[in-house]
Amino acid sequence: MSVPPGLPGAVVTVCYLHGFASSPQSTKAARLAEWLRAYGIELHCPDFNEPDFATLTLTRMLERLDRELERVEAPAVLIGSSLGGTLAILAAGAFASRVDRMVLLAPAVMFAKPGHHLLTPDRLDEWRRRGALPFFHYAYNQERPLNYAFYEDSLRYDAFTTAFTQPALIFQGLRDASVDPRTVEQFARARPNVMLSLLDDDHQLVASLPRMWDGMRSFFGLTS
Repeated sequence: MSVPPGLPGAVVTVCYLHGFASSPQSTKAARLAEWLRAYGIELHCPDFNEPDFATLTLTRMLERLDRELERVEAPAVLIGSSLGGTLAILAAGAFASRVDRMVLLAPAVMFAKPGHHLLTPDRLDEWRRRGALPFFHYAYNQERPLNYAFYEDSLRYDAFTTAFTQPALIFQGLRDASVDPRTVEQFARARPNVMLSLLDDDHQLVASLPRMWDGMRSFFGLTS
């Protein structure tokens, strides 16, 4: 698998950024941690649900990642899944010197923008009026309330137009019902430092994990 030009040497620090209503204990995080451990690399997995899911915002996620990057050996590789991919892109722009390269798994590059699947206009209005709505949280296997402040705060950010120079590898499922593959293709097409791999998979990309790992190994500069 080819990689973007100018890629630095082998990685030292890798951080996994989980998606919305997920956790560091996700299937992808567990498998990646196992594979990286074989190379003596620890996978750092900050928990963005802390201190509670109800008060989650992108700003809080960025602040949590900022603290994580302060304590690990920099620069770090970021692996971001869905909303975690959005976070990785924003961090690459905001903390450029501390982000070495990125792997983006079905990144929500149009998150909270017009036309995004998050909620219908009626449901969004209900969220605003009620102040909070329940969302199914996969880590807890139950619905958990999330404050409307999450949506309001997300409007401050635009991953699609964020400028970054780090090399990035994107894996995107063609059968993704949550992130439109066409917007991800458009995002990648405009950036020479980004390589896109389209897969016959859904949003979770679990079935493609072995294939993605093969690509990541080259991208990370790891030998077999």
